[in-house]
Amino acid sequence: MSKNRHGYGFFNICHYTLRGNSAIILILGKKSEGRRMGLKDTMTMQEAQKMKEQLEQVFSVVRLLDGEVLETGEGIEPPCQCYSIWGKSEQCGNCVSRKALQEKRQKTKIEFIDSRVYQVIAKYLNIDGKPYVMEMINSLEDKDIIDSEDRENLLAELSGYADALYRDALTGVFNRRYYEDKVKNLDSAAGVAMIDLDDFKLYNDTYGHDAGDKALTTVVEVICRHVRKTDKIVRFGGDEFLLLIPDINVDNFTKKMKEIQEEVHTARVPGYSQLKLSVSIGGVLSTGEKLGEAVLRADKFMYRAKQRKNMVVISENEIAGRNSAQEILLQDKTRLTILIVDDSEMNRCILSEMLGADYDILEATNGEEAIKLLRQYKTGISLVLLELVMPVMDGFGVLSYMNERNWIEDIPVIMISGEDSVSYVRQAFDLGVADYIKKPFDAQVVYKRVYNTITLYAKQRRLLVLVTDQIYEKEKNNRMMISILSQIVEFRNGESGAHVLHINIITELILERLIQKTDKYDLSSSVRRMIVTASALHDIGKIGIDDKILNKPGRLTKEEFEVIKTHSAIGASMLESLEYYKNEPLVRIAHDICRWHHERYDGKGYPDGLKGEEIPISAQVVALADVYDALISDRVYKKAYSHEKAVEMILNGECGTFNPLLLECLKDIQGRLKEEMTTMSEERAETADSGSATSEFEGYEKTKEQLFKSMSEDIRKEYIDTIPTIGGGEQTFLKSK
Repeated sequence: MSKNRHGYGFFNICHYTLRGNSAIILILGKKSEGRRMGLKDTMTMQEAQKMKEQLEQVFSVVRLLDGEVLETGEGIEPPCQCYSIWGKSEQCGNCVSRKALQEKRQKTKIEFIDSRVYQVIAKYLNIDGKPYVMEMINSLEDKDIIDSEDRENLLAELSGYADALYRDALTGVFNRRYYEDKVKNLDSAAGVAMIDLDDFKLYNDTYGHDAGDKALTTVVEVICRHVRKTDKIVRFGGDEFLLLIPDINVDNFTKKMKEIQEEVHTARVPGYSQLKLSVSIGGVLSTGEKLGEAVLRADKFMYRAKQRKNMVVISENEIAGRNSAQEILLQDKTRLTILIVDDSEMNRCILSEMLGADYDILEATNGEEAIKLLRQYKTGISLVLLELVMPVMDGFGVLSYMNERNWIEDIPVIMISGEDSVSYVRQAFDLGVADYIKKPFDAQVVYKRVYNTITLYAKQRRLLVLVTDQIYEKEKNNRMMISILSQIVEFRNGESGAHVLHINIITELILERLIQKTDKYDLSSSVRRMIVTASALHDIGKIGIDDKILNKPGRLTKEEFEVIKTHSAIGASMLESLEYYKNEPLVRIAHDICRWHHERYDGKGYPDGLKGEEIPISAQVVALADVYDALISDRVYKKAYSHEKAVEMILNGECGTFNPLLLECLKDIQGRLKEEMTTMSEERAETADSGSATSEFEGYEKTKEQLFKSMSEDIRKEYIDTIPTIGGGEQTFLKSK
């Protein structure tokens, strides 16, 4: 179609041609001609009506839309022409006329509906001082506009664009745009599940975005194995997925969600065997409501599951007469557990009757039984109802025990007692009880206080997650710099790039077992995390050692070995020189590890000859991890020993004396340790087989190694003249000859 007989080429009346697989839109007509014809943005209503009459001779539909009506979507008289054309019952989410109004200019779009294609042109106008939009619609099925062959090609092209528009680039499932445009407002009977990958931010921050991406694709692969072609998976957010399963009953829906949750937990992330995945799932059955409303309910239950992680919480349809808060507790398929501790059987029965319909109940007759159950279930217990006056061990003993192990922070305790003296109650609150219920019990009061306490602690845990996320974000650069520095040391030392990762994993495994065996050391989760992080810096002092000595393939002379030994003091001195950060907990732990990871339990280590518990536990653990990895790894001066031989040598004292408790931990975890090291070795071999065979990859690795070596040399020179010896003075003998 050429410019129409009225000269309105200004409105972008189009002719379509196809060049290869690309649709080319040729715009005919000139704006200057439109202006000469009086087509301007500002006009009178009479002029606008005359324009509309002329355009109706060209376009299938022409509408003059009031800007105020268009903005609200209300007051448009039926029939709404474009709605009827599209076969829709409401305004389009991507309304081009609304966009033209908002941007005060002309807008054009192509609407693709089933096998039909339409062109929509919207022109902003100021008519008598008020905003309007002139909207024109033409079907592109007209043979005068596009021939049959080109139309078929155009449809195929547009279909591909539509598919790309609604697909997530990483996972291949539907994206949030698809949900907003195609799903949100549907009325459909379906199982609706929100699936959230636990600790996703931690994966990204700790292992990099590649690990995070592979974790997401692994979760999607698991979900896909459990759904039909008619089911829909939507990447709803960064680490959240929406699953829609039409026509499913609650039992099958619950079963399917549990299967997904369990399989994700056992899945391996390719290239990152150390990642342990889990998902939190919230689900509802949607009937008689828009899917968008069901998604909001499912999201609520997903956050309920996320409070404990690796959980599934499913709700059936709402029960009339119950408020939303009660519904969460009453309809959970994953029930919370309450521990009742009271020597009176009658009291336990009364409380069980009050709470047993909505909670799983555990019972203990005294404090010792309570502690056994707390050890067994840990945070699987959501709340403790504790009588303070009991034989064997009273409630105060239980509270003291929970405080010593920081359990009271995660497991709320409500005191139940007939004793109400001020000093008595005050002591209980000082020990961390969340509430006090006086005997005899009022059922409604007990239920409300239990529910409120559990809910409060759940909110606190959610806030803790948010705060933790912020802390991880702030610490990300620190961890990155630690990783860079440790890699520099490894390259200079001729060690494999896996050494630091090995030390991290071994240290974590030993610490995990150590806290299970004893409460002798102050090893909270945050402290353990810092020890694992700081372990990467254990050999940072090797930056100050001459390459000729550090990478000597043969046996070191006595003098050379004495130089090597100085690396522990050098590393500690480097950290002490961090004037603004040396008192930070992470830096203090890193200092202790750097200086004393070569000390031995019998006092025969270096540099200070510390003995027994004089050696910080952080340095003791890393020392054991370092020796084990040195034995099982190839070095410039030796071949690797087997896992079995390495453990045997350590336990027999061939590598020095270690804390007997740590040796027990090593024996306990040796099976798991071998599995982790074997898996990592296989993954490295696979990577090497697939990539290092090419000269390009080898060249890249050599370039990277040269870069790290040059960086480390610069750092070494910077520190070489300022690092003091153990006894004072300067270590001038460390300078390169």
